[in-house]
Order: sequence, then C-alpha cells, then structure tokens
Amino acid sequence: MASEAGAGVDADAYRIRPLELGDLSKGFCDLLAQLSPSAPLTEDSFRSRFAELAALGADHLVLVAEDAGTGRIAAAGAVLVERKFIRRCGTVGHVEDVVVDAAARGRGLGERVVRRLVEHARARGCYKVILNCTPELRGFYAKCGFVEKNVQMGLYF
Repeated sequence: MASEAGAGVDADAYRIRPLELGDLSKGFCDLLAQLSPSAPLTEDSFRSRFAELAALGADHLVLVAEDAGTGRIAAAGAVLVERKFIRRCGTVGHVEDVVVDAAARGRGLGERVVRRLVEHARARGCYKVILNCTPELRGFYAKCGFVEKNVQMGLYF
C-alpha cells in the first residue's frame, strides 16, 4: 500500500468521500458526539436532515473518512458555501464540524479531510474559507494553511 506523502496515514486505509445515508449505521453520529455531545438521532431524523442538505447541492458538502478495514467512519467535516453581496456577489466557504475519532488521531486524517473541504470551496469559486476553532487547535489549522484573523463571538440559545 502506498502512503500519502507527508500525511502520516496510509492512503488506502481510509476513503474520503461524501456522506451517505448508510453512514448512520457506520458510526457517523457517534463520531459527531466526540465533537459536541448531543442526544442520538433517530434514523428518520438523520434521513430528513440528509435530504435537506442534499437539496442544497454543492453548496453544502459533508465529507467522511471511512476506515477500509472496519467500514466505520473515522473522520468527518463539512463546508458550507455562503452567497454574498460583497465582492461582486462572491462566495465564502465555512468549514464546520471537523472531527477525527479519538482512536484515529495523529495520523494526518483530519488534515486530509480539511484539505478536501478547502479544495471543494475553491472549486466553487469561494474567495476565502473561514472557520472557528478552540485555541488548542490553532496549530492543527495552521498546518492546513489557515491563519488567525479577527475574533469569534457567539450567542447561544
């Protein structure tokens, strides 16, 4: 098996691809719970949200990394394309919900997912890609090419 250069992970061990309906049974929601704990989704809720996001076409992409050996989802991330009026009706990519299973961390898998999300945003014509992260993840995102800019603020309900 060939190794992906500099990624630290066997390129054939994980397949990065768009989210599929069958990923619910492959641990997708369990993986997301490692990012932000929440109540489990029912299959109907998952299917409904999947259909809503699919209707957005290429403006909303969820990628997963499937472990070829186990079939389990080991990493995930999303990019949303926002249509703006500024920059001559430009578009901005928002990277969200990037998570790597605790057992698969440190292998370059998260970097592979983020790079694919950025490539997607670039292909959609985005003039920038932005994200919010915790201070301890600054180094990870810097490795992916991001630079710190501005301040994140939040209002939660």
